[in-house]
Amino acid sequence: MNRFTPEDLQSAARTIAQDVPVTPAYAWPLLEKLSGVRVIVKHENHTPTGSFKARGGLVYAARLRQNGHLPKGLITATRGNHGQSIAIGAARAGIPSLIIVPEGNSSEKNAAMAAFGAELKVAGKDFDESREIAGQLQRETGYQFVPSFHPDLVLGVATYAHELMTQHTDLDAIYVPVGMGSGICGLIGVRDMLGLKTDIIGVVSEGAPAFGRSFAAGKPVSTEHAKTFADGVACREPLPEAFEIMRKGASHIVTVSDGDIAEAIRNIYASTHNVAEGAGAAAFAAMMKERGRLSGRKAAVILTGGNIDMDVLSEVLRGHTPVSS
Repeated sequence: MNRFTPEDLQSAARTIAQDVPVTPAYAWPLLEKLSGVRVIVKHENHTPTGSFKARGGLVYAARLRQNGHLPKGLITATRGNHGQSIAIGAARAGIPSLIIVPEGNSSEKNAAMAAFGAELKVAGKDFDESREIAGQLQRETGYQFVPSFHPDLVLGVATYAHELMTQHTDLDAIYVPVGMGSGICGLIGVRDMLGLKTDIIGVVSEGAPAFGRSFAAGKPVSTEHAKTFADGVACREPLPEAFEIMRKGASHIVTVSDGDIAEAIRNIYASTHNVAEGAGAAAFAAMMKERGRLSGRKAAVILTGGNIDMDVLSEVLRGHTPVSS
């Protein structure tokens, strides 16, 4: 499923080009000084939705239209970034979108989804419960349900991997946060297509360890809770298809604490003046945790998004770690 051809990626890149220009992949000297690693930051916080997910939604909706299967609308569940991607993709395709978000979801991400044209409905105590509700509403509305993981979504987000690995062909390692798996699977697919030896390392939170436990067990393992302020990695039910690609193609999984993530947000801000959301900073947190083995080597971290609520960012920049509900 994650086997790409150059033609696939060129087509996807053309689809998203009007909305998502190539994002920067910068070497920040202060981050290298801090870590002792030649670190490249892939700035997916610079897309119009503030996250890498925009790429997937645009390609998913465009391919529906191109294949003559455009539905009356799209429906999905999200903590925010996936929902924004589906909202912008649906808007570009000229159809409505209905986004289900869990109770207590980020007010600022909710506002952003609505601004892109989505209808929002708050239902479910967490993402996985919202996903079940979205499936029920799909039958009532006749809209097409968009999962968090789909070949066209992976192809779309894989365009960032292709940008990174063709610009920096000598990377020893790439660190990427793992939510539902599209980002890491895109990286693995592009790495394999290009014939590179780069290690792809997934990152999970201590409070949402499902993919980490699954990787260790060699099979999908669900958890009862996913408690982390890094909502982009708050998964408790790994999808088997995403897990299988990770199992075969990832080097290993690093688990970081919310405190590690908060420190990474502060370091990224101080060194680059970029704002990272929790999941967006997780990759740098993991690289810092493993910096001893990477000394003098070249690694990339995917700053997957910058959509963090102002009150949460303020708390982090004051030196605190937000408490997840």
